[in-house]
Amino acid sequence: MDTRHQTVATVVVDNEWRRWIAENLLLGSNPDDLLQVMVAGGIAPDMALAELNAARQSPYLAGAQRLKNRLAKRDWVLDNLRRLEHLRAAEIPRRHRLSTREFFDEFYTAGRPVIITGMMDHWPAMNKWSLDYFASRCGNAEVQVQFGRNSNQHYELDKKRHEKTMRFAEYVNLVRAQSPTNDFYMTAYNDSRNRAALADLWNDVPPLPEYLDPSSVDSGFLWFGPAGTITPFHHDLTNNFMAQIIGRKRVVLVPATEIASMYNHEHCFTYVDARNVDFQRFPEMRRVRPLECTLNPGEILFLPVGCWHFVEGLEVSVTMSFINFRWQNDFTSSYPAERAF
Repeated sequence: MDTRHQTVATVVVDNEWRRWIAENLLLGSNPDDLLQVMVAGGIAPDMALAELNAARQSPYLAGAQRLKNRLAKRDWVLDNLRRLEHLRAAEIPRRHRLSTREFFDEFYTAGRPVIITGMMDHWPAMNKWSLDYFASRCGNAEVQVQFGRNSNQHYELDKKRHEKTMRFAEYVNLVRAQSPTNDFYMTAYNDSRNRAALADLWNDVPPLPEYLDPSSVDSGFLWFGPAGTITPFHHDLTNNFMAQIIGRKRVVLVPATEIASMYNHEHCFTYVDARNVDFQRFPEMRRVRPLECTLNPGEILFLPVGCWHFVEGLEVSVTMSFINFRWQNDFTSSYPAERAF
């Protein structure tokens, strides 16, 4: 068969390719390198060159570059704050019965994490709460839990799919019998049902007027699960208290100033695994200085808004979290929405 006049089929430059060109030009990639990638991908050299030249001359891309330059100045300020943060000791301070003024001045308004001790000693929950108490007090209540998490790598993003309703006594028995697992967990996301179902338990958790607004009607979220539960790296859209009642938790924190290196893939989550950071896939994580602690029963961890955190249950664990602080804590309404053209 004579193939002398047969033409070689080439890949068409579609909008996905054009987005790739624009993104890489804005990231500062060498146009010659991009040309080689496009040709290797099956695009005719003259077509690839024409598309690259069109992109470089585009007023739309020039506008995007102007915006990038402005954002680079913001990033410079943020990186300076990150470098100053690294001058502090790489530890989360523990402060016993921290006063309202000290907490506000040194941690709340400074966006610094702290572990507060001695403030939960009078809580009935510290003496009463146990698996037996839960079963006897609220065993017949219908509660909601996150279930089947091991089947889905992105169980936190897809948490709606993992809702399951069961009797509280049944869930307590699961926790009691299970070896370490991340497959099921009662989380704050289940709060809309569980706050009413387990209202009796809330009576064992008095307010903390030194830091929290006691008049708030929606105070406290319950987290209850076996050893082995994992909440992957994410940041909250509010300041947060974690008050540990039963068991211990390992917490890895990354200050909000490190966001440029945290590979914030979707909403307030990242695919970085704190247990085994893949530096080949996420090389910027080498710049990050994480802070780590073990949160013990009777301790409260303050998580500043935007602070990345990973949480692992080391034992059967019960935690209450709170966001009803006495001071400004509405940062959710100004959180930027992800938009596409």
